[in-house]
Amino acid sequence: MSSTQSRSTESNPDSAEDTDLDGSPAGVHSTVTVEASVEQVWQHLISAHGTEALLGPGVTLGNKGESWHSADGPHGVVRSYHPMEQIRVSWHPHEDGPLSIVDLQLRPDGAKTRVDLYHEGEGIAEDGAGDKARWDDALGRFSSALGS
Repeated sequence: MSSTQSRSTESNPDSAEDTDLDGSPAGVHSTVTVEASVEQVWQHLISAHGTEALLGPGVTLGNKGESWHSADGPHGVVRSYHPMEQIRVSWHPHEDGPLSIVDLQLRPDGAKTRVDLYHEGEGIAEDGAGDKARWDDALGRFSSALGS
């Protein structure tokens, strides 16, 4: 990891609520801070290159209510789309996978931007360490792709 970005992950069982996930047993929080403006990070996030870095090969995100699919199996629906602030998608790791939510939030941090990723819902508690590693790696790919 370069000196221009920082990452951390933590278990976050009491994070943001979603009406479809009331009583969610666990959650994961990953974060990265990048040397780019919120506008630059947003443009990367909604680009094919940025979206694939986070959610998998072949993924493009549409408007709220539109589905997305990765060539690797994960799929879902865009649940919330707030330009320059947040994208929230449902996440199913495979065809029969449990419902969960991935919430990406952008926040200015001086001249940098902090990207927070929250993953909440059923099935996360079964492999919390694996889930944290998946999203930490995804944010690493995302921030590396932003610099290229």
